[in-house]
Amino acid sequence: MIQIFKLEEREKYSELLKREINLEEYVEKVKPIIEDVAENGDEALLKYTEMFDGVKISSIRVSEEEIERAYELVDESLVNALYYAYDNIHAFHQKQMSKKIWLEEIRRGVFVGQKISPLKTVGIYVPGGKASYPSSVFMNSVPAIVAGVKHVVMCTPPSSNGEVNPLTLVAADIAGVDEVYRVGGAQAIAAMAYGTESVREVEKIVGPGNIYVTAAKLAIRGICEIDFPAGPSEVMILADESANPKLVASEILAQAEHDPMAQSIALVNSEDLGKKIKEIVESEISKSLRSEILISSLRNSLIIVYSSIEDAVEFVNDYAPEHLVIMTKNPMREMEFVENAGAIFLGTYSPVASGDYASGSNHVLPTNGGAKIYSGLNVEHFIKRILIQYLTEEGLKEIKDIIVRLAEAEGLHEHAKSVKWRFE
Repeated sequence: MIQIFKLEEREKYSELLKREINLEEYVEKVKPIIEDVAENGDEALLKYTEMFDGVKISSIRVSEEEIERAYELVDESLVNALYYAYDNIHAFHQKQMSKKIWLEEIRRGVFVGQKISPLKTVGIYVPGGKASYPSSVFMNSVPAIVAGVKHVVMCTPPSSNGEVNPLTLVAADIAGVDEVYRVGGAQAIAAMAYGTESVREVEKIVGPGNIYVTAAKLAIRGICEIDFPAGPSEVMILADESANPKLVASEILAQAEHDPMAQSIALVNSEDLGKKIKEIVESEISKSLRSEILISSLRNSLIIVYSSIEDAVEFVNDYAPEHLVIMTKNPMREMEFVENAGAIFLGTYSPVASGDYASGSNHVLPTNGGAKIYSGLNVEHFIKRILIQYLTEEGLKEIKDIIVRLAEAEGLHEHAKSVKWRFE
C-alpha cells in the first residue's frame, strides 16, 4: 500500500507529491452562503445549521450556565490534563512576546523605535460536531490572549443534540475565550467577518477547518484578515540507520489517521530500513479503529530512500512539510540546514503528538508547501507594530540636508519644505 522509491526516481512518484487543491471551485460554492449571512444574520445561521448540521438550535451563543455545566460532564482527570497543557502552551507563547515599546538613538538626536498594539477582536474557528478538539481551542486562543487581544470569540459546530461538546467548552473557559457560538462551516466564518445579531464582528479569523471553512476564509479576506490557508495535514520523517523503524512507522500512522487526504513521507538512507517501516505500517492497519482513513491516507504516502543527507535535506526544503520529524544520529546538525518546515521535532522522544497537545508549541501550521512563506500560528499573528520616530532639533539638523536632497530628487518639494521651514 505505502510505496518505496529511490530519491533520484522522482519521475516515478512526482504525482504522489502533488498537494494541489482547487480552492477556487469551493470559494464559488461558499460565496452565496457568505452573502446570505452578511445580509440576513442570525436567520441565515439558523437555516444553515439545520441544513448542514441537521439540528435546529434555539440560541446561537452558548450560555454561562452551559459552560458551568460542562465541568460536571468532563472527568476531573481530563480537566487536570487540560490545565497542564494550557500552562505549557501559555508559557511558550509568553516567551514569544517582544517588548511593548522601545525607542533607541541610532544617530545623535535621532530616535526610532516601535510600539506593539494588539488587535482588538479575534475570532477562532474550532472543528466540532461529532468530535471535540480542546487542543485546537488552546492553540488558537492562547497566543491571541497573550498578545493582549481584548475580545476572543469562538465558533464551533453543534453536535446532534444542538449542544457544544463539554470538553470544548471547558477548554474555552480555561483559555479565557469571551464568547462561544454553536455554529460551524462557511456560515460561521461569514458571521465572524460581518457580525450578526448574536455573533460579534472580528478583525481577524484563525483556526483550522474543512475545505469549505478554508474556502470561506479566503473569500472574506479583505473584509477580515485570516491566518493562512491550510490543507490536509502532513508529516515528513528524516531518518537514518540509527532510527527505530517502529517509531518511524508510528509517526506515519499518527499522521495518516487525521484525514483520508493526509500525507506521510519517510526519508530513509537504506532500502532495508524502508521495508521494515513499510511492514510495520501495513501490519498495524487492521488493528486501528480508524483503519478506513488509514488505508486512504497511506495511498498518498511514500517511503523514499536517499543516498546523501545533503540530498535528503534539499528534498525536505523543496517539499516544505507541515511537520518534520528528524530521527538521525545528529538531528541538531540536520536541523541547521532546514529552511522550510512548519514545526520540527528532534530525536527519538519528540513525537508530533507532543506538539499537538502538551509541549507548549503551536500546532496550527502551514500545509501544502505553505511553510516556504508562512510561519505557524504565534503571538505575532495578533499584533501590529506601530513605528515611532522622535527627533530633537539637533537630530533633524543632522539629517536635514539628506532629506531635502532625496525629497527634491523625487520631485516632492513640499516634503523638502516641511524640513527646511523648521530652520527658517
